[in-house]
Amino acid sequence: MKIFSIVRIILKTKLLVIVLILSSGIVINAQKPKIVFATHWLPQAQFAGYYVALDQGFYDEAGLDVEIIHATTTTNSMEILESGKADVVSAFLISAMHSRCDGLNLVNIAQLSQHSAILFVSKKSGNIKSLEDFNGKKIGIWNKDFSDMPRSLIKEHKLNVEWVPILSSVNLFLMGGVDILTVMYYNEYHLIYLSGINHDELNTVFLSDFGYDIPEDGLYTLQSTYSNREKELKAFTSASLKGWEYAANNRDYTVKLVVDLMRNENIPTNIIHQRWMLDKILGFQATKGKSVSKGELDPNDFEQVKDILQNLDSCKFTYTYSDFFKPLLSKSHNK
Repeated sequence: MKIFSIVRIILKTKLLVIVLILSSGIVINAQKPKIVFATHWLPQAQFAGYYVALDQGFYDEAGLDVEIIHATTTTNSMEILESGKADVVSAFLISAMHSRCDGLNLVNIAQLSQHSAILFVSKKSGNIKSLEDFNGKKIGIWNKDFSDMPRSLIKEHKLNVEWVPILSSVNLFLMGGVDILTVMYYNEYHLIYLSGINHDELNTVFLSDFGYDIPEDGLYTLQSTYSNREKELKAFTSASLKGWEYAANNRDYTVKLVVDLMRNENIPTNIIHQRWMLDKILGFQATKGKSVSKGELDPNDFEQVKDILQNLDSCKFTYTYSDFFKPLLSKSHNK
């Protein structure tokens, strides 16, 4: 009987230890703040740094439980932020400033992109050699969240064009449905090449060559979230930058990570295109030619976007640069 009593005591003790260990783990996890981050497009290398930060455990090391979700062709990241389904989102600078004009009280906590990747592309067979040749042509354009800068450039030069709405495919351009297509250099331009049209068969007009070198991808949160969760947002931003640095130094691993993610989401892609995208995205993040450091929003870019939106009669500004940009990165990241 004594032996059975001793065995019972040992089993109960072991069970208690296991319960305590599991309970401790649950408490630890429960104390880890949750951050939901939404990108402004489908999974691709444009957002590689965030995937790397998650995969390498940088968010976990920063004491955060991070979930990454994505916008779709019908739902943009501003809508996701406003709905409360995400704490932080990525977005074009001009889209975010437009949304703030429309009443969404958001702030920029890090400006990752520093240069514009938008251009117009046409086939040389169409004999469209300059911006002046756009008159009377059909231009494929994205939805309103990505179209402000191209429309502003066309309006500034007083050109008469027909805008044709598109989603993400280059097929309409390939089939001759539009004369000119608005593209991102890191994405659709390369897809056109992969579809069989050589670089020397295309004419390009980069918006940056006409004074529209405006950065795109940045990180945004609501003012209320910034006020209440500044410490957590700072940890998220720092870990994200660490992810981007790791991605830049480990590109083969990063591309494989992105391609695997896309295939898991049933999104067609290939290593060649995602490597092109990663290389170009990292290039557009460089601060060359600017007086700001990595992750900072140049006041001149803010003012130029303000002018563009006012020129389009789509914005009445009631906020300033300091109202809009709330930097969270330490100087150690801004090198």
